[in-house]
Amino acid sequence: MDFQELFSIISPRLRKIAGKYNGYSLYLDACDLYQEMCFYLWEHFGESVPPHLNENYIVKGCEFYLLNYLRMKREKVNTLSLEKSLNEDGNTLKDILPDGKESMDRYLDRKLTIETIRNNGFTKREKEVFSLILEGYTTRESGRKLGISHVMVIKLRKRLVDRWRKKVKARVTTRGKKLL
Repeated sequence: MDFQELFSIISPRLRKIAGKYNGYSLYLDACDLYQEMCFYLWEHFGESVPPHLNENYIVKGCEFYLLNYLRMKREKVNTLSLEKSLNEDGNTLKDILPDGKESMDRYLDRKLTIETIRNNGFTKREKEVFSLILEGYTTRESGRKLGISHVMVIKLRKRLVDRWRKKVKARVTTRGKKLL
């Protein structure tokens, strides 16, 4: 039996197998899978088909090749645990992701605001006070932790808020929108 004859006999079965495994990959459809099996078939039997092999054996060989091909091309998926530590600070996904009480937009806006304050033109002391406020420390506790008076903490916090309002106001006037 020559290759053309073999191909005409088993081609419909290869199409059926390709349809069976359609959806196993995000990037390969049934047509791609069929072509891959046809390529395998040509590669192994293009020159000649051994007389002792029947069609069922060849079709099964193509199917096994396809399964191995899909296994090798499988998209890698990384899974993360909500409780597993993500960094050296011990933060977990559970700590980072919103808990459902606020919308994702508000959550992201709040996170961006915090990062902007931490990284844009504020003094080291203002950033320290801001971090302690975020951690839930009171004014007096923040003062003790930083080795300054609670009055100085109040002044730093007021200066931080005033500077932030100026930044937001400047941003609002440049965009033509009112945020506050």
